[in-house]
Amino acid sequence: MDLYPLYNSLRIALISTVLIFFMGIGTAYYVARMPKVIKGVLDVLLTVPLVLPPTVVGYLLLRFLGPHRLVGAFFFENFDIRLTMTWWSTIFATVVVSFPLMYRTTRGAFESFDRNVENAARTLGLSGGFIFWRIRIPCCKAGIIAGLVLAFARALGEYGATSMISGYTPGITATISTTVYNLWRTNNDDLAYKWVLLNLLISALVLVFLNLFEERRRKS
Repeated sequence: MDLYPLYNSLRIALISTVLIFFMGIGTAYYVARMPKVIKGVLDVLLTVPLVLPPTVVGYLLLRFLGPHRLVGAFFFENFDIRLTMTWWSTIFATVVVSFPLMYRTTRGAFESFDRNVENAARTLGLSGGFIFWRIRIPCCKAGIIAGLVLAFARALGEYGATSMISGYTPGITATISTTVYNLWRTNNDDLAYKWVLLNLLISALVLVFLNLFEERRRKS
């Protein structure tokens, strides 16, 4: 049993989660402070990948990142870099489809943060950066961690957009999800079941961790 799909899926999910962490908290922080109308418009734009079919997300990414499209052509012609059909091109898809989970959860945590604490810190002469990283983030860590776990799980199980932007090449772009589909397509059910069970095990562990964290948070 070739474990490359597991390795590839885990590294893609981990890299995506790191990127989503900084993108999510930064975006959520600024959107949460905006006027209601602007916040509503941005919410729709930033969350729409969550409700779009993954294949539609993949198609839109191809329209931008394909070698003959706007962004993809620039990188291909100037740097000879293809932004599609590589293992790391999957990261574009996983970031787009997982980002809304991190953003919505973190924004909710930021909006519930007591602004009086921030105002008190400012009266003590603390800088904005110190307040953000040493006060706001620790106070909102429950929502942030929940968003990270959900984003990681979503990135790990992504198939639709992934299959369109990176395809399936054994040992190069194969992930757990695309491997299961290819095994089903070739009637290799025995091996497909093994990958399905492995994916179920990983997903269950992620959910158990999230539930234990929530339980610990409630008790504290």
